Amino acid sequence: MSIRPLDLLDIPIISRYRNDVITLDSARALTRGHPLGAMGLLAYVNPTRHLYAAIANGGDSALLGGVIHTRGETFAKLLYLAPSSRLDDLKLPALLEHLVVQAGEWKAFHVMAEVEESSHIFPALRATGFSVYAWQKMWDVSQIEKTEATSSFSWRRVQSVDLPAVQSLHYQIVPPLMHPVEPAPKRVIGFVHSENMKSYASVTSGMYGIVLTPLIHPDEHNVSEKITSLVANLPDRRGRKIYLCVRSYQTWLEPALEDLGAQASPRQAVMVKHLARLIQEGQLARAVPANINVQPSRISRMDVDE
Repeated sequence: MSIRPLDLLDIPIISRYRNDVITLDSARALTRGHPLGAMGLLAYVNPTRHLYAAIANGGDSALLGGVIHTRGETFAKLLYLAPSSRLDDLKLPALLEHLVVQAGEWKAFHVMAEVEESSHIFPALRATGFSVYAWQKMWDVSQIEKTEATSSFSWRRVQSVDLPAVQSLHYQIVPPLMHPVEPAPKRVIGFVHSENMKSYASVTSGMYGIVLTPLIHPDEHNVSEKITSLVANLPDRRGRKIYLCVRSYQTWLEPALEDLGAQASPRQAVMVKHLARLIQEGQLARAVPANINVQPSRISRMDVDE
């Protein structure tokens, strides 16, 4: 079996699979559109971007897959696999491993994939070393209507002075198990509630939609009003759809979203494969000077109580 980078000569195969794709990066799919559309294919031509697609075999038995990495991040994401009708193909784990190796060349420590819990791709991902770390739902909140209580925009854009408080909120809410694959915000992007620093939402946007990922402390009051205020008064919306990504450690938000009339997508598993373990606190090893003789220890055996 041969696996190689996707090129323009593969356009006939891409066209054949265009409507037979499983997306593995929900936020990008909702904001940037179809991964095998015209705009998606142009992105692969840019050599400065950490965006890679590969094809396994050719002809009628071809499998396609893509992976993406944002410079400066510790993780990469699987983008898509095609065709979705052949997720039980025995060649699929080899293609996944090929994409993972590419992510490692970008110095990523982890690779993530977001998969609907009913998908048939679980066996292939598990065979490649992926494990479930969390669950999530994408909530369509585009139709939430503004009320008198939420007519004023009570959120403001994050400033650099807010980062320590936002990072503290992240560590209070996100489980420690997820910290390596979901690190605390490092860039000044998103919104914080002006009342206090217990509500934050990061933003991912594209020409097709906007995805908000909220971090709201369980002690917050009037959560429904805060969500409505954020969605109904979001600046620079331009008619795009708005989605809330709610992970399993924030599921207490879901009843409020249901009451607001938001529509939930099927539940997805957030799967992760570790490529390396990041050492947070390293120490220099001291070398013994060449002119120093080290006497060997006389201890020949040590019993250790387990």
